[in-house]
Amino acid sequence: MTFKQRVRDKTPLVGTFLKTPSAMICEVLGRSDLDVVCLDAEHSPFDRGDINACVMALNHVGKPSLVRVPANRPEHILNALDCGATGILAPHVITGDDAYALAANAHFGTGRGYAGSTRAAGYGARKMAEHKAASGEATTVIAQIEDAEALKHLDDILSIDAIDAFFIGRADLSVSLGADGPNDEQVIEAVEQICAKGREAGATIGMFTAYLDEIPKWRSAGASLFLLGSDHGFMVSGAAALTRTVREHF
Repeated sequence: MTFKQRVRDKTPLVGTFLKTPSAMICEVLGRSDLDVVCLDAEHSPFDRGDINACVMALNHVGKPSLVRVPANRPEHILNALDCGATGILAPHVITGDDAYALAANAHFGTGRGYAGSTRAAGYGARKMAEHKAASGEATTVIAQIEDAEALKHLDDILSIDAIDAFFIGRADLSVSLGADGPNDEQVIEAVEQICAKGREAGATIGMFTAYLDEIPKWRSAGASLFLLGSDHGFMVSGAAALTRTVREHF
């Protein structure tokens, strides 16, 4: 079963963000039990070459890859998918038109430019019909809802069936709402609203949370895709655990 189908089936999935543009770290994380690794090209210094190398490393170990692109623009979407990424996580999807454009630009025939010379096309080994069909079956499109303005357009956003999942960006949502932080009551209410609307629409809902004890609550609310932590967080927490354990013996 493809990652896309698992997402659409609302299979519980857990992944993480990669903040360091490193093919080696991708290869290491790719050998873990994570369901997916998401390259954070929005908030970390990934250039086209970095995305290319990291996607290649994840493909090499058979791990699905998402790229959170810098912006919901066709050139960013095209590059990530041509490199062979499993899918796209696009930030700041605010209206139904934004969601429609995202889906269109991720698929051939509706906006995505075609080239048979890319990694995604097997460097020319796939015929056009084969590549188009394989891409349609596998390309995973995820829209990030993280703006107060988007709350007014949830019905339109969630109506775009070609979007495979809708991901709640709680940190930016907090900033957009003028809240003190992601646990502010109005932020929690907004997340609950998105989850409820998602259930009504039969949509797959994903999210990030820094508070792992919340997972049962959000699973009950209908969320199934969780991108949690990051390689930076793993390094910091691992170093802290090591020093804490060793110092107990000093």
